Amino acid sequence: MSKIKINLKGEVHEFESGITPLEIAMGISEGLARVAVCGKIDDNLVDLNAPIEKDCNLVIITNRDPEYQHVMRHSCAHVLAQAVKSIYPNAQLSIGPATDEGYYYDIDFKSQVTTEDLPKIEAEMQKIVKANFPIVRSEISREQAMKLFKNRNEMYKVEILEGIPKDEKVTIYTQGEFLDLCRGPHLKSTGMIKAFKLVRLAGAYWRGDSKNKMLTRIYGVCFEKKSELDEYFIRLEEAKARDHRKLGKELGFFMFDDLVGKGLPMWLPNGFMLRRKLDDYIMNKELALGYKHVMTPSLATIDLYKTSGHWDHYHDDMFPVMERDEEAYVLRPMNCPHHMMMYKNSLHSYRDLPLRIAEIANDFRFEGSGSLCGIERTRAFTQNDSHIFCTNDQIKSEVEGVIKLILDVYKDFGFKNYKFRLSLRDPNNVEKYFGNDELWAKSEEELRQILKDSGAEFYEAKGEAAFYGPKIDVNVMSALGHEVTLSTVQLDYQLPEKFELEYVDENNQKQRPVVIHRAILGSLERFVAFLLEETKGVLPLWLAPVQVKIIPVSDKSLDYAKEISAYLQASGLRVENDFRAEKMGYKIRAAQLEKVPYMIIIGENEVASKKISIRKRSGEEIKDVDPSQFVADMLLEIKNKQ
Repeated sequence: MSKIKINLKGEVHEFESGITPLEIAMGISEGLARVAVCGKIDDNLVDLNAPIEKDCNLVIITNRDPEYQHVMRHSCAHVLAQAVKSIYPNAQLSIGPATDEGYYYDIDFKSQVTTEDLPKIEAEMQKIVKANFPIVRSEISREQAMKLFKNRNEMYKVEILEGIPKDEKVTIYTQGEFLDLCRGPHLKSTGMIKAFKLVRLAGAYWRGDSKNKMLTRIYGVCFEKKSELDEYFIRLEEAKARDHRKLGKELGFFMFDDLVGKGLPMWLPNGFMLRRKLDDYIMNKELALGYKHVMTPSLATIDLYKTSGHWDHYHDDMFPVMERDEEAYVLRPMNCPHHMMMYKNSLHSYRDLPLRIAEIANDFRFEGSGSLCGIERTRAFTQNDSHIFCTNDQIKSEVEGVIKLILDVYKDFGFKNYKFRLSLRDPNNVEKYFGNDELWAKSEEELRQILKDSGAEFYEAKGEAAFYGPKIDVNVMSALGHEVTLSTVQLDYQLPEKFELEYVDENNQKQRPVVIHRAILGSLERFVAFLLEETKGVLPLWLAPVQVKIIPVSDKSLDYAKEISAYLQASGLRVENDFRAEKMGYKIRAAQLEKVPYMIIIGENEVASKKISIRKRSGEEIKDVDPSQFVADMLLEIKNKQ
């Protein structure tokens, strides 16, 4: 028996080849062996009884580790599959992975299954859990597995096996009379699953290909405790209340219509006002930092994108080519090629650099119908984009300046729960990227060092780089508990080469500039979606499309209400009047639903005193306020972005 070396908790130990994580766990601690769930060999999770045949890093995963959730959910997916086969013996199983929030299984039912059938399947799952079947791993040859699943008429499993080399072994898992083809790992028994719920059905093409048969996907969730399951559904209700699609419709921000086209948002007056305030906000920030704003067309020749390399790396995500008069055009998916041509339009000295070009630009990408999600993911969107052309010596100060701008913006919006990610090239898939290893290593290390010097906490992610260079992404945790990438800073040595960009240095020699791609608000559509969900639509005064609603009690106070409205508008406030012949309570309720920050109530007392009564959207009331003092307080609140 040969020897292998295993790195365990930072210490290298020598073991016999074929030892299992369970045997190692028992050697560490008897108690640990009882709660151990699986092992993590390098980056792969494996069962406790999976033999280890080569040198590796090993972590023993217990029910205290985050990976346990994945294993538990995956095991629950198998319980779901067993329950389905018990009730619907002719159903054919395909795949059933764990997800970030739960699990699903894609199944080919021979009869119609609806949401009304889910309780019946759940009840069968409960029986399987109660039976506490051991979940047993077996390793067999591919040919044995092919014969086994053909005999069981599981043709999707057979098709999966056909894609595996003939000489490879595969693993199957048995629980009671049920067995499934799976890599694992799984819990020790079905009884370890404590709290679960099936939540919905959906359609899913086999292997994600619309040419294949549509299967039924059953989604479920799984937790260690019943209390955690209850908390999940409370969060789900909160998520529905915060859903930007619901809020956008209620507040009159945006709309969609299939006659216009899927994924093509239309901004209504309130939404466009918010968009305009965001545009003005970020452009003023940029102007103060020396950015030059430009405007470029929303389409270009296909040759521009062939020059930049986007056509080779990105054309599947672009709209089709439009050909007229022997010319071929495409809608642009990003703005950097246009900005490269702007730079190239004139001669540049080192004294001109850094040159910061910025644009609020419309872009277009053909996202699949299934991935469209309100204004969070669309086919037409607007980017707060910029490209900084600089020398090598200026990279550090320019990237640091962008990071400072990002943090300044996040402070204004009150974003506190965010983290930096250094997005790197995937070293195992380098054909996806431009350039040579030396340039990639150089640019990745430059960004890494800048983050270290800035003191920012960050983590690294391989395979998340842009195809032309590494980047720093800022991921913000939303109120719904998921990460959203809002801002990005990308370092690029490649496009200056592609477009042969130059500047003249202090020695009168031609040099290549470096390009820093950066977006602070990112996609404005995604930013608004995040903002609506973060605030539940209760926008701060400086961003609220309507800041004040004027509500007269009766026609007797209408003239003074008009006078106050004109005064506030002349002071620069965004005002709407509700002069409808409705009861005051109805109009106040309407303004609250519209989440207007302030209502001014004008009655006979206000007319007589030449004062106003204020009602905040929180319900707080303030009477006998001087109009000029109200305006002064409002303008201060707006200035301070409270």
